[in-house]
Amino acid sequence: MPGLSSKTPVTLVTGFLGSGKTTLISRLLAHPDMGETAVIVNELGEIGIDHHLLRQVDERTVLLDSGCVCCTLRGDLADELRDLDSRRTRGEIPAFRRVVVETTGLADPAPIVYTLATEPVVRHHFELDGIVTTVDSLNGLVEDESLKQAAVADVLVVTKVDVAEPDGLELRLRALNPGAEIVEAAFGEIEPGRLFGRPRTDPRDVPVEKGHAHEGGIRPFSLVFEEQLDWTAFGIWLTMLLQARGSDLLRVKGLLNVGAEGPLLLNGVQHVVHPPEHLDAWPDDDRRSRIVFIGRGLDPGAVERSLLAFNAAAY
Repeated sequence: MPGLSSKTPVTLVTGFLGSGKTTLISRLLAHPDMGETAVIVNELGEIGIDHHLLRQVDERTVLLDSGCVCCTLRGDLADELRDLDSRRTRGEIPAFRRVVVETTGLADPAPIVYTLATEPVVRHHFELDGIVTTVDSLNGLVEDESLKQAAVADVLVVTKVDVAEPDGLELRLRALNPGAEIVEAAFGEIEPGRLFGRPRTDPRDVPVEKGHAHEGGIRPFSLVFEEQLDWTAFGIWLTMLLQARGSDLLRVKGLLNVGAEGPLLLNGVQHVVHPPEHLDAWPDDDRRSRIVFIGRGLDPGAVERSLLAFNAAAY
């Protein structure tokens, strides 16, 4: 269910230490389809770009043979994005159609998502296209940080499949984050189209199985509602849930029937919910609302009862 936007899409690439993130991005930068891309690399990143170097623009910016602009993030991400947009407008750097932000291996993706969703100038020019997380098929999900990075991802890239069998890991990943697409990459080789500009997934198609919590107490679950949801009541309910349990609610996606011609598409990462998108029409005859949650220590029954109570009070 793709939408039209004049904003520049931003893809966040994250992954635990040693998971192959550096190799993945380095190979992507050399791909011909990655021209007109701006890459922001955290100053602690280790991406080797010397062999791609075309010319130095300033102390933190280089132009690559592929046509990409690569910058080192030394301060605030919002400042870097505003500066990139200004230099693009003034013609000081080549035009770019997408931005890729690479994080450190221990980074929490939520603050970056928060910057994209809340900083006024950034929000006007840029929008989150998705979160890509690399997972090492040799070591798997090894720390709480890697669990969280995998839980919030839109695409999970299983790396080092040339030296390890990923079947068991992929089953764990699918149970942890059933809404993410899982792809494999050997030596970092992957088509950019598998990661960027992908169509949105209908939350009603996400296969969430009933079961117990997985590693780190993280549990995915979905709620389906036959009745129409009152958008005002839903907004109040979600705000209160995020205030109370925002750090435990890692990801939420939903397609909501709020009484309009088309559904309302909901997408949030932890305490940050992107502006809901009103779609012109339903993709099929199924008008039920469905919300998919990935959280830690959340009781699905309690979440459902509280939403139903808020919704009933609105009518």
